[in-house]
Amino acid sequence: MDITTPAPSISVRERNAEAKNQAILEAALTLFSARGFHGVAVPEVAKLANVGAGTIYRYFENKEALVNGVYQHAKTLLAAYLFDDFDFNQNPREKFHSFWSRLRQFAQDKPTHFRFLELQDHAPYLDVVSRNLEIQSLAPILTFCTQARAEKIARDIPPEALMALIWGAFVGLIKAQDAGYYTLSESTFQAAESACWDLFCPPSA
Repeated sequence: MDITTPAPSISVRERNAEAKNQAILEAALTLFSARGFHGVAVPEVAKLANVGAGTIYRYFENKEALVNGVYQHAKTLLAAYLFDDFDFNQNPREKFHSFWSRLRQFAQDKPTHFRFLELQDHAPYLDVVSRNLEIQSLAPILTFCTQARAEKIARDIPPEALMALIWGAFVGLIKAQDAGYYTLSESTFQAAESACWDLFCPPSA
C-alpha cells in the first residue's frame, strides 16, 4: 500500500496572493527602471499593477521595501544568467568570454531588469539583504579577477577596479544602443569584447 503523503495543494487564495505579488513587482520594475526610485510614487505602481494602493502595503511595508524586493528578484535572475552551469575550468580568456556573453544575453533577454539594476548600484535605500546579495552575486567574478591578477594575467590594479572598468564599458555599449546612437551588431560586440579584454589584460600577458 502506498502511504506516501500527498503534497499539499496550493489554495486559490494563495495563488491569487502570489499573482498580486508578482504583478506589483513587475509594475514596480517597469516604473523604477524608467524613472528611478525617487521618480515613482506607490499609487502609480498600484495603478499599473491593477491593485489598490493599500494592497501594496500588505505585501511591502513601504516603497523602500518594494524597491528592495524588485532588486533582489532582478539580482537573483542576473546571477542565474551568469553562473548557472558555468564551466569554471575554462582558461582565463574563455572565462572572460563566457561572462561577457552571458551578461549580453541577460541584457538582451531582460532589458528592463538590466536598466533597473544599472540604476541601483550602491543606492542608499538598499537594505542589508540586498547588499549581501550584491556581494554574493559578484563573488565568482571578483575571485576570477583576483586570481587573474595574482597570476599576472590581469592588470595590476585592484580587482574591484577591473570589474568597474569592464562593467562601465558594457553598460556604455548598451546605453548608447538604447539611445539610438548605433545598432550593436555581432561584429561590433565581438570587437568591443576584444577591446575590453585588452583593457583587462596587459599587452605582455
